[in-house]
Amino acid sequence: MDKITQVIAREFGINTLQVENTVKLIDEGNTIPFIARYRKEVTGNLSDEILRDLNDRLTYLRNLEKRKEEVIHSIEEQGKLTEELQQAIYSSQTLAEVEDLYRPYKQKKRTRATIAKEKGLEPLAKIIIEQVQTKPILEIAKEYINEEKAVKSAEEAIAGALDIIAEDISDNAKYRKYIKGACYREGWIETKAVKPDEKSNYEMYYDYQEEIKKIPSHRILAINRGESEEFLKVKLSKPEEKILYYIEKDVISNVETQFTQILKETILDSYKRLIEPSVEREIRSDLTQKAEEKAIKVFGENAKQLLLGAPLKNLVVMGFDPAYRTGCKIAVIDETGKVLATTTVYPTAPQNDVDGAKKVLLDLIKKHNINMIAIGNGTASRESEIFVSDLIKEADHSVYYAIVSEAGASVYSASKLATEEYPDINVSLRGAISIARRLQDPLAELVKIDPKAIGVGQYQHDVDQKKLSESLTGVVEDAVNKVGVDLNTATPSLLSYVAGINKTIAKNIVDYRNVNGKFKNRKQLLKVAKLGNAAFEQCAGFVRIFEGDNPLEVTSVHPESYEVAEKLLKKLGFTTKDLLEKNKLAEIKTKLSSVNIEKLSEELEVGSLTLADIIKELSKPGRDPREEMPKPILRSDVLKIEDLKEGMILNGTVRNVIDFGAFVDIGVKHDGLVHISELSDKYIKNPRDVVSVGDVVKVKVISVDLEKQKVALSMKGIENLSA
Repeated sequence: MDKITQVIAREFGINTLQVENTVKLIDEGNTIPFIARYRKEVTGNLSDEILRDLNDRLTYLRNLEKRKEEVIHSIEEQGKLTEELQQAIYSSQTLAEVEDLYRPYKQKKRTRATIAKEKGLEPLAKIIIEQVQTKPILEIAKEYINEEKAVKSAEEAIAGALDIIAEDISDNAKYRKYIKGACYREGWIETKAVKPDEKSNYEMYYDYQEEIKKIPSHRILAINRGESEEFLKVKLSKPEEKILYYIEKDVISNVETQFTQILKETILDSYKRLIEPSVEREIRSDLTQKAEEKAIKVFGENAKQLLLGAPLKNLVVMGFDPAYRTGCKIAVIDETGKVLATTTVYPTAPQNDVDGAKKVLLDLIKKHNINMIAIGNGTASRESEIFVSDLIKEADHSVYYAIVSEAGASVYSASKLATEEYPDINVSLRGAISIARRLQDPLAELVKIDPKAIGVGQYQHDVDQKKLSESLTGVVEDAVNKVGVDLNTATPSLLSYVAGINKTIAKNIVDYRNVNGKFKNRKQLLKVAKLGNAAFEQCAGFVRIFEGDNPLEVTSVHPESYEVAEKLLKKLGFTTKDLLEKNKLAEIKTKLSSVNIEKLSEELEVGSLTLADIIKELSKPGRDPREEMPKPILRSDVLKIEDLKEGMILNGTVRNVIDFGAFVDIGVKHDGLVHISELSDKYIKNPRDVVSVGDVVKVKVISVDLEKQKVALSMKGIENLSA
């Protein structure tokens, strides 16, 4: 364990005590959100992102140690374990290195070498590799002719012995390590078109090459997809001469013997037939794995920003799910998300019933005093936007619209959960409800769909789906726990992401609420079936109870810190009830801002980091942290791509951030691309250093391609990036 602790401490740039304490907390069953929020003193204030990465690395290193023991045990059972080999295995830093060392001792399927060994040709192979015999090799080989074992000639005996040598060379961990290193340093990835005249999304790769060490992850995944869809042929170009020279130098001890030429030929055979194909597979697999890890991280970062999008509260919203032939689905929801009305209108082709649709929707706007229209960004979105911008000019009060990502809405509409929520509403109308609610509360709505369907990733369908799912579950958990959950209104979907609460407990909470009415305090959770003390400790600080028994329960102050919070308020001349008095809040905030945290933490016998968090919470009880996020751009008029001119400065919303830049919604049909080279006046390596999903930014139009419907944007030279 000490070794693992030291490795993690070195890699993460933290001290060993932080690692030891964190590992202990993880092993005790504490969740990452709980550790990140309520055990800052113990971890040294490690963030949820670092804690998740640390947990992943801990799992890998523990699996590595376990595999080392298994391999050593297996080799020892064969009676072939040496002290040198054991030390090499223990010193290995990756699973790949361990497997390379184990390769010669693995039970193999029947190969040319194993067949040669069965024929008794190992001693002949040893003679050749030792290169000391002066007797002609053909004469030596005659001694191994054996009709019973199907060795009919000296030539056959030599060929079999060379097969054994070729496999031994192939299994040599030192050679494999050198070859992989040489390929990474000096190799190239090359792609060619399967059908050069055929149009596809992969045309830039029809005759393409790039150094392995420089190729970015998104290109690896693009090439992989092009290969799997049979548009591309892919191969790795390797420094073959250098590789062969390295092996020859090690294998051939004296270039003046009769064995030199046959050994050179055997080394070439070993490389071409055995080493090169497997090393190429390993390198491609390794590149893919790293590219997938990067893609999953990108997806997670984007998804978290989307989940933490600012809610538009206290508005009656019309959800507008655009379509052509089947009509645009409409749902009106009140300030709490309750469905007030649903209908279908046909303002788009082929019906083009603009007047009929206007009449229906203007009546709904007036009847329900609708303030906001949320338009899904899918099929017929821009045609619908033109219609809506025209429609709201005729409304009797101010109405705005916003474009909302409808990714996953159709998946949700047909799900079991949607059926349970809206059993009497047609499946096609549920998408409009989801779109409206996403504007009101993105987090509460987006947790209902599979995180993979959120649509802010980069090749998310090409990566390891299990790893993607695990990563995104963690991202959703972190987002939900950062915001907190209203215990009396939250759905089972939302509750199931709270630390310590699984799907069964989430359902039990709602069932308890339905039978017993609203929760009055957090302690009541202990009466919920299957929610014991351990689960309560994990979840208590992340649930909120408004209008309950204890004003502290609208904050993220954990029950274990209630006494400290009460003492703190008392010291400043207040009680917890004063947190509910608006006229006293400003005074409380002022006094809290002037306390000496270090001194007070000693007096109250609490860690300074914990005290700082308590002060922060008491300064803004019940405040949603998402209020600090950029609000969606509200529009009242439409912009066409034909309206765009080079040099125009526009407000836009960042919809997706990928390795090579960011896509920004500026109000035309397709999002514009700000290439990484146009994101900042300074050189940047990672677009996420500059922008995040949901950011509202100012951009300049630098080119418009009407034929391809593409817009290139820049953020260079624009001082005020935030609109």
